Amino acid sequence: MTDPAPRKLIIAIDGPAGAGKSTIASRLARKLGYVNLESGAMYRALALKAIKSDTSFDDEAALLKLAEESRIELDPSIGGNRVLLDGCDVSARIRERDVTEAASRVSVHPKVREWMVARQREMGLGGGVVMEGRDIGTKVFPDADVKIFLDADPVIREQRRLEQQKVKGASATAMAAELRERDQRDRTRAVSPLKAALDAVVLDSTSLAEDEVLEKVEALIRQKLAAADN
Repeated sequence: MTDPAPRKLIIAIDGPAGAGKSTIASRLARKLGYVNLESGAMYRALALKAIKSDTSFDDEAALLKLAEESRIELDPSIGGNRVLLDGCDVSARIRERDVTEAASRVSVHPKVREWMVARQREMGLGGGVVMEGRDIGTKVFPDADVKIFLDADPVIREQRRLEQQKVKGASATAMAAELRERDQRDRTRAVSPLKAALDAVVLDSTSLAEDEVLEKVEALIRQKLAAADN
């Protein structure tokens, strides 16, 4: 008689921009053989469609209609997810600054978030997923098996993002300001603000290398799996 396959977990990783959650989620998913669901990529895809269709970022009804008419898919690959918008690969385009800023504005609308949360739940219900974002542990999967809130000092987060985007001078100053504004919007929005779930493990990555953060997350997952077996 063969041993039953280990139960596949739902792992939620939340945190602000620049804390390292996207990188950790991607590496963790590859290591576990799970799917990495990027909630932010879905908002970015919608924001790109709003840019293309000249839809106002402040028009909630128009953005919801746009979302309902869109096909947003995350296609896992060895190098990470491909993001498909209506069948077109927009993986690179959605990482550009104009889309990043637009996504932050699009994501504040309650009805847009409600639509996105429903799609995200559908994608992750079977388990075997690592989902990262800003309200995964509090809103999308409040019953996630493992919840992690990854944070870091704001100055360090700014430095990481600037190094990631390889910008300097005036562009760096503008990007740092945008990051601070985005933090403020995410933490103070009325619906699903950025905050750690009450049962989340908070990890401060300020002085940790990427491999060290990954090791701590893997240790939490091993503890969860061990507890489930007992």
